[in-house]
Amino acid sequence: GEARKVYGGISALDGASQAGVAYARPYDENRDLAVEAKRQIAALAATMVRDGDAVIVHGGSTCFHLGAKLADRNIRLYTNSMPLIAYLSDHGHCSLTIAGGELHREPGIIHSLTQAVPFYASKFFLGAQGIGPEGVLESHPLLVRSIVELSLCADQIVVLADSRKLSIHARNVALPLSRIGTLVTDDGLSDADARMLEDAGVTVRIASASGALQ
Repeated sequence: GEARKVYGGISALDGASQAGVAYARPYDENRDLAVEAKRQIAALAATMVRDGDAVIVHGGSTCFHLGAKLADRNIRLYTNSMPLIAYLSDHGHCSLTIAGGELHREPGIIHSLTQAVPFYASKFFLGAQGIGPEGVLESHPLLVRSIVELSLCADQIVVLADSRKLSIHARNVALPLSRIGTLVTDDGLSDADARMLEDAGVTVRIASASGALQ
């Protein structure tokens, strides 16, 4: 009763865990963090999608906002996000392909029972629990597996992550920075982190709080 069990370890009951140490939050918890930044990031990411594109949108709260913005676009969209599937089934008009397999409720994703993903896309949009010099970081091994598998099915990989994620150090590398084409983030990104990303060959695009897109 002095701590609570979380995926990959324990956390303080009051949530005052040590800064920089992360655990994999359930989707329902994560969706209420940095909501405005996520919406701004999703709005900028949506401008990277052209009519007629085929795109993959991964699970996660920032990617959910992107999928909602693409709901009425003339595109083909593949997702493994159960919340996004439910939203698009009620509100969307885009061509929708969904992952088949087992539903994992905590991260809110469907993971394919086979290795083959029956879809090929121009862009793969994904979120991240953390980002560092090592690459895109996740604690949940299922998310690492699905990211690796889907990354093989797209021409470009675009990470959507608010600037908080650059200070979070999760334990597993899902993708190295060398695989990332673009990071879309908010204007809280530090100059040091921007240099680190650009030195690794990542294009950084900023969605500012004022609504201006860069």
